[in-house]
Amino acid sequence: MAGRGWKGRPPRTEQEARERILEAANRCLDRYGVAKTGLSDVAAELGVTRQTVYRHFPSTTDLLLASATAAAEPFIERVAEHCRSFSDPKEIVVASIVYVLEHLPKDPRLSPLLAVERADLFTVGVTSPTAIEFGRTMLLRFPIDWTSMGYSEQDIGELAEYLLRIIQSLVIDPGSPPRSGEELTRYLTRWVAPSIG
Repeated sequence: MAGRGWKGRPPRTEQEARERILEAANRCLDRYGVAKTGLSDVAAELGVTRQTVYRHFPSTTDLLLASATAAAEPFIERVAEHCRSFSDPKEIVVASIVYVLEHLPKDPRLSPLLAVERADLFTVGVTSPTAIEFGRTMLLRFPIDWTSMGYSEQDIGELAEYLLRIIQSLVIDPGSPPRSGEELTRYLTRWVAPSIG
């Protein structure tokens, strides 16, 4: 890993290189936004060639998805914390969807998944094994005894996929005009909540 570039501080390991690239990507996302952040911007931020970044992340999409993946765990914890004030599983699931739709676009690391200019990220990633696992993790953090409700491990995975698909559809087409949080809660309570239980 020795050599010029990296602003005079080359990384000692491949892992350190990836971490520094992700940190630089996050700074670029903060500065330029998702539509204008590319591998060249990240390379310039690090003082390396585009090829150096490309060696670790074959495309801008890969880099932005890696950034979003790293940010997912803290976001899941915030969703779970928000839902701790609810006790009914149907309310918890509805509240989690509304929370995700209201807060995900404001998260500088996760917002690339929702950006219209990068819709390819969200459509490709929303039902990937990684996304499903995040959905499962979120469901298992809720104060719900899924086992006593008759849910198997497979059921929880399928429920995670179902909820991700709902979120995806509401992101891609929020409606005209888009529903307020209260309206969205009412809508999801009527149509999604009955599928829980």
